[in-house]
Amino acid sequence: MALTLKSTAFAHNGSIPQHYTCQGADVSPPLEWSGLPAGTKSLALIIDDPDAPDPAAPRMTWVHWVIYNLPPAATSLREAVKPNELPTGTREGLNDWKRTGYGGPCPPIGRHRYFHKLYALDTVLPDLGQPVKAALEKAMQGHILAHAELIGTYRKE
Repeated sequence: MALTLKSTAFAHNGSIPQHYTCQGADVSPPLEWSGLPAGTKSLALIIDDPDAPDPAAPRMTWVHWVIYNLPPAATSLREAVKPNELPTGTREGLNDWKRTGYGGPCPPIGRHRYFHKLYALDTVLPDLGQPVKAALEKAMQGHILAHAELIGTYRKE
């Protein structure tokens, strides 16, 4: 069974409801996963937008959420999960607003794609403090057993 990532809030390549964006409550969507490979010791989650600032002329990837050391016994994150409600041992890195936690879609122009990427790792990562995406990706190198992706889209009204 392959690693899968899904949400009850939106389908793969579907539109992310306004509730999860800067125009709504700006809370994290519910996410659930299954199919962890044997030997999984922890999970990491990165949500980012490669279409910033304009999908017609992207110049950067905007990071919305960085999480690592999710325990393999965890199979989901509920909607609007708060830092103190994350599974024991879970750590958060910095998003591109220079803060921990989820920051929802808020595209300045056009319809953007939001990549929810889940990684099954063969290790529990050391305490990285509050890493940015690049630091987490570097720490994960050589430890990724499987990867799943869920893409949602959003355009401001």
